[in-house]
Amino acid sequence: MANSITIEGLHAGYGAVRVLTGIDMHVASGETVALLGTNGNGKSTLIKCITGQVRPTQGRVLATIEGKPHDLVGRATQDIIGLGIAIVPEGRRLFPKLTVEENLLLGAFRAAARPRREESLAFCYEAFPRLKERRAQLAGSMSGGEQQMLAIGRSLMTLPKILLVDEPSVGLAPILVARTIDTIAEMKQRLGLTVLMAEQNFPQAIRIADRGYVLVHGRIELSADDPQSLKNSDIVRRLYLGGA
Repeated sequence: MANSITIEGLHAGYGAVRVLTGIDMHVASGETVALLGTNGNGKSTLIKCITGQVRPTQGRVLATIEGKPHDLVGRATQDIIGLGIAIVPEGRRLFPKLTVEENLLLGAFRAAARPRREESLAFCYEAFPRLKERRAQLAGSMSGGEQQMLAIGRSLMTLPKILLVDEPSVGLAPILVARTIDTIAEMKQRLGLTVLMAEQNFPQAIRIADRGYVLVHGRIELSADDPQSLKNSDIVRRLYLGGA
């Protein structure tokens, strides 16, 4: 069944500060779409608009879950997660004084996920053997890469249809960034997810993206239908590759 996100004419900000202006974008069912942009251009704000953490001042955020449309604007975050939209937040946002397993089990809070939490836990441990090895360890004592694995695993415990990933490379060494991006691609394939990934690491993001958008000063400056079009863009050369 179709699982997609459509954003139309979105404006959003914080108080008098406008961050996003006139955003139009679409993530089709089964796609991995990269939302690219350097720090401070509104990527995280856009993710928060989808999850109900920031309410748009104008525009629509529509999610189709298993073929059924849902207007997300005005819904509480827990209701949006309950539809089958999961987020791996920037900075991981784990519970540092809880164990790995406790953090994972907290991910299975939504009604559809609770009956299958043992099955989901077994899947996470199979997908991330390091988490199984350290299931009794406090999350706050793990390395950055391990915490990112845990954050991804926790999101998968919700049994999502759509996965939002906000800046997965932040705070990680380059080799761990590559592993994290590969993990997102693998989970997408194994679970048939639709993925929107906000990321500033252009070379890593386009390795797994089907296509992408470039956000500059709160506006979509480029919509590219494939990774090669992103690479060939003057905007991308200027922002990421040091070109004129």
